[in-house]
Amino acid sequence: MEVTSVYVTEGPGVDLAEVDICTLEINMKYEVIPSIVCSVCLSFGLIYCFFGYRCFKMVMFFSGFMSGTAAVLLLYHNEPVLDVQLGTETKAGIGLGVGVLCGLMTMLVSTMGLLLSGLQLGTLLSLAVLVVIGQFHSLTPVWVPLSTVLAAGIITTVLTLQWQKLFSIFYTSVFGATTVMLCVDYLMATFVLPDQVYDMFCQVAPRPLCWFNWAITGICPTLTLIGVLVQWRFTAKGVSHTEAAHKKLKKHGKKQKYRESRRRPQSHRRRRPPPLKRYAGDVLAPSYLQSLKERQMGTGSSTSSVSTITHALIDFDFETGSMVPLTAASPVFTV
Repeated sequence: MEVTSVYVTEGPGVDLAEVDICTLEINMKYEVIPSIVCSVCLSFGLIYCFFGYRCFKMVMFFSGFMSGTAAVLLLYHNEPVLDVQLGTETKAGIGLGVGVLCGLMTMLVSTMGLLLSGLQLGTLLSLAVLVVIGQFHSLTPVWVPLSTVLAAGIITTVLTLQWQKLFSIFYTSVFGATTVMLCVDYLMATFVLPDQVYDMFCQVAPRPLCWFNWAITGICPTLTLIGVLVQWRFTAKGVSHTEAAHKKLKKHGKKQKYRESRRRPQSHRRRRPPPLKRYAGDVLAPSYLQSLKERQMGTGSSTSSVSTITHALIDFDFETGSMVPLTAASPVFTV
């Protein structure tokens, strides 16, 4: 896309007194691939802004993907030898592979994803503030913006790990609003805001922003506020990424426990004791003992009947009987 953005300066007479009137003249010739990429980024920015927390896994994946890809691009920029020796396809493949690997790590390990999300949130907020401040004051030396970005990243990272849901909503809204702002800046054929950041770190006097640049910049805070309210009140209400992970882990534990119980024998069941073996004569009824005692005292009918009874097998009233062995001291009768 070819861009023509003209700053018109009018000056009466020879004094050339600047009036600072910015007139935007845009000649757009859109190319296919950049237009498709810009449209996809605009769609993702709106999804991030209004449905970011509900798509928590996707947000974590893209957080790691962008961090890994940005690290590879920064390495190519700082090492011109690699940029020259490697072809375009090779560099794109390496960047894509590293980005996908980092994205999978942040998606599977939510703590790492929240860590990178906090760093990105602090970076975006600090850069936005520094760009605005740079229009009025000089940001020199270079360690001033760098230390500001680093400090903001550390603070937001700690806050994100402490209040995960709140700052995840805030991060998705800020990132989505920033993406929409950059896409509108590109479609309006100015694309000045990324140059402001580059000039700030290169210690170059920033180009003054015109009214339309300020209008495009105002998209970010406005859309961020709307996104936070929409997510907190509607789309993210009743949703928690920690509860979903806990339910998934609990369900997996139940399945694993069920499989283990199916594999091993159920040894915890108590076996019934073997039935008690009883033999003839093990138990004597109380009536028999009483009759035996009477016969011993001489009140029985005859001694012959007593000797016959001693060899009888009696198992009467087992539940209430007396457990007396036959080998106990028994009377001896002689005829």
